[in-house]
Amino acid sequence: MHGAGNDFVVIDLISQFLNLKPAHIRFIADRQRGIGCDQVLLVEPPTQPENDFRYRIYNADGSESGQCGNGARCFARFVREKSLTWKRELQVETRNGTMALTVAQDGRINANLGAPIFDTTQIPFQPEDSEDNAEYGLTVAGNTHRIGALSMGNPHAVLTVDSVADAPVSTLGPLIESHPAFPERVNVGFMELVSKNEIRLRVFERGVGETEACGSGACAAAVHGIRRGLLDNAVTVHLPGGKLSVTWSGADNDDVWLAGPTASVFEGVVKLREG
Repeated sequence: MHGAGNDFVVIDLISQFLNLKPAHIRFIADRQRGIGCDQVLLVEPPTQPENDFRYRIYNADGSESGQCGNGARCFARFVREKSLTWKRELQVETRNGTMALTVAQDGRINANLGAPIFDTTQIPFQPEDSEDNAEYGLTVAGNTHRIGALSMGNPHAVLTVDSVADAPVSTLGPLIESHPAFPERVNVGFMELVSKNEIRLRVFERGVGETEACGSGACAAAVHGIRRGLLDNAVTVHLPGGKLSVTWSGADNDDVWLAGPTASVFEGVVKLREG
C-alpha cells in the first residue's frame, strides 16, 4: 500500500500468527531482494477491549517506530478492505498511546496524530542553546542550523529552506538524523514556504532515508510553521509523492489531523526463514 508514495507492506496478524524479527523486517523492506517498502505495518488484536486494533510500525532497518501518519491511514483502509471491521471510526493502540482514525463516505481517511510535544525531554532532544521563537541552534559539521524540534509520536527536526529542490537532504539529513542531540535519532524535514497555507517538504526518515512522503513529518513541519506564525491553521503539504492536508488550531494541547490519499497496490505471499 502507499499514501502519497510513502509505501508499506501491511501484514494481517489477526487471522494468522507470525513472530517477526528485525532480520525479517529488513528482508521484507529490501527493494532489491525482498518486497520493498519504507515501513512494515502490523495489524494485531488490541490489548485493551475498548480499542479496535493494535497498530505497530517497523522501519526498513528493523527498528520499531512510535508513529506513522500515512501508515495509519493505510491501516484504516486495509482493515476495511479485508473485512476485519466495517467501522468508519476506529481507535487503535500504538506504541505511544491510542489514536483515532475516521473513514469518510468518499473513502478519504483522516488520522488524529494527537497533540504535538515540545518538551525537549520527551522528544527526546538535548538542545545546545535556549529556545528562540520555537527554534534551536544545532551545530552540524562545524555549521549551525536553526531547527524546530518536536515529537508527533516520533521525533522531528524541521529546517526552513529557500528551495526543497536544492536542499541538502542526502548529505545533511543523515548527519542530523544521527546527531548526538537526538538520542533516539530523528526524522529530518526540509520545509519550503510557498504561502500562508502551503508548503513544499522533503523528509529524511530515521531508519529509512528520504521517502516520497511522511505523514508525521508533514504534521511536524506544518505545526512548526503555524507555531512560528508563518502558516495558517490548515496547510497543504506538497511532498515528492503527492499532497497531504494538515490542520492544527495552534494550541499546544490540541490534536493534529492528517488527511490525504491511500492506495492498495498488490498483495501476495512471502516465505520467511526461521532465525
